[in-house]
This record gives sequence, structure tokens and C-alpha cells, in this order.
Amino acid sequence: MLDYKLLQALANVIQEGGFDKASQRLNITQSAVSQRIKLLEDQVGTLLVTRTVPPMPTTQGKLLVKHYLQVQSLEADLEGDLIPLARENFHLFSLGINADSLATWFFPAITSFLEGNRVLLDLKVDDQEQTHKLLRNGEVSGCISSENTPVQGCSVIPIGTMNYRMVAAPRFLTAHFPRGFEKDRLKTAPAVVFNRKDDLHARFLNTVFQTPVSEKSTSDNFKNIPIHYLPSPEKFVDLILEGLAYGMVPDLQGLAHIRSGHLIDLVPETHIGVDLYWHRWNLSSLLLDEFSKAIVKNAVIC
Repeated sequence: MLDYKLLQALANVIQEGGFDKASQRLNITQSAVSQRIKLLEDQVGTLLVTRTVPPMPTTQGKLLVKHYLQVQSLEADLEGDLIPLARENFHLFSLGINADSLATWFFPAITSFLEGNRVLLDLKVDDQEQTHKLLRNGEVSGCISSENTPVQGCSVIPIGTMNYRMVAAPRFLTAHFPRGFEKDRLKTAPAVVFNRKDDLHARFLNTVFQTPVSEKSTSDNFKNIPIHYLPSPEKFVDLILEGLAYGMVPDLQGLAHIRSGHLIDLVPETHIGVDLYWHRWNLSSLLLDEFSKAIVKNAVIC
């Protein structure tokens, strides 16, 4: 039988990103956290967390963290049914989400759910291709992802497509692409990309110029493009609006600026669509069920 105080210590070290932060959350000493994890490792007979910065779960550690979070989700429903006062407690939801969804449609979609339930969000933000890994590793109970393959023990539902366009401010277009969006001007025009895992820019250039581009990075044909890396959806658009770069912007952020004339769609006939999916654990959890319904029903993406 697993000791859930020990599992709680393991989960908190991974969630908080360190032994010291886990001790503060659990209101025990850092030494006590270490002792609990060491005892758990002795019980299961294997290393569960690497002593790195930040600590990382081993394969077995991921399984135990996932198990603990699933039990917590089920207990939240049970407490609400059996103990009326427990309904006053807050319950933590760990979710993986891509930054563009977080900056646009996510909170309007779940506002009613948050108003009607005592839930706290622990959002882990990453690229839409990467959030799937968070669910697979047991770090979150659900995620928004561009992957359509369900993780074992989870279900997946399509929620829509985010369309992205290559845009620039009028004065940037005049300065860098005076004759239109031409390939020979790419090496002197600063681009902006969300981060080094973001392949939308490369995919767009490949589509427009029919030049092979690798799945996750620009090819040799595009390797000399000057690029800003800016992992903030709001500041990303601001940089483009200021005429300092061109880049891929979702319609939810860009169309209003295009219609007002503050941004120009560089290749109006071409855009990149990213299909998004909601993944969640297959648990009979009322809270998780209601949250999933809110996501699927209210996600206004297209």
C-alpha cells in the first residue's frame, strides 16, 4: 500500500520545481521532504526523481505522480458528495496549454466554469506540440494540443483550428518588402518567432516558396534569416505593430489589425491552420467532466 504523504511530497517537488518550494507548500522542512521521497524510493526500490535543478521525475516517478494527481481528482468529487463543508475547499487543476490559446479564447471559454466551481488553475504553458508530453508524463490532467493521438488512459476531442497569417506593419513592408513578399529580401528583414520549437514561420516559407524546410527548424535555404525570439503572444504582436519585425499571428489577434490597416497580410491567399484538440484523463470526475464540456462548447478558435 502506497503512503500518500510520500506521494504528495514527490508530486509537489515536481510541480513546484524544487525541494525548497515543495517544503514551503507542504509547510514542512526541506529535509522532511527529502526524507519522504527517499522513503518512497526505498519502498518501490527505484530512483523516482533526479537531484537536478529543477528536479525531474524518472519514468517510475512520472507514473506515481500521475497516479497521485488522478486520485486527488477523484477524491475532490467524493469529498463534495460526502462532506458538505468540503465543497468550500479549492481544488487544483494542472493543465497544459499553448500560449496563443491562453492569450485569446481560453479564459472567455472557462469563465462560467470558474465562477461556478472552487477550482484553482496550475497552467503549464508550452508550444502546442509540446503540451501533449506534459499529459503523457502525468504532469497535467488535461491539455490543449495539436496532437490528435490520445495518450494511453486519456481521451481526445477536436475543438477547432487556429489560423495563422504572415503579417507586417505598413512601414515595415515599405522598408523591407517594397515589391512584395520576395524570397531574396528574407535575409535582410527581421522576423519574429515565438521560440526555437515554433515551426510555423518555417512551414509558411516552405509553402510560399516551395523550398524544403525541416519539421522543427528552418533549412539551409533560410538559416540566415534574422530572427527575434519572443515567447509572449501579446508582445509578439506589439513588436510587429511597431514595425520592427514580421511574423505569424493567429487570426484571433491579427484580423482586427488587418481590417484597421495597422497590419498587412503579406500573402493573403496563404495561411497555416493548426488543428487543436482537448486531451483529458479518462476518469469519472465531475469537475473534470464539467471543465471539459466548457472547453469543447465554448472554444471559439476559427
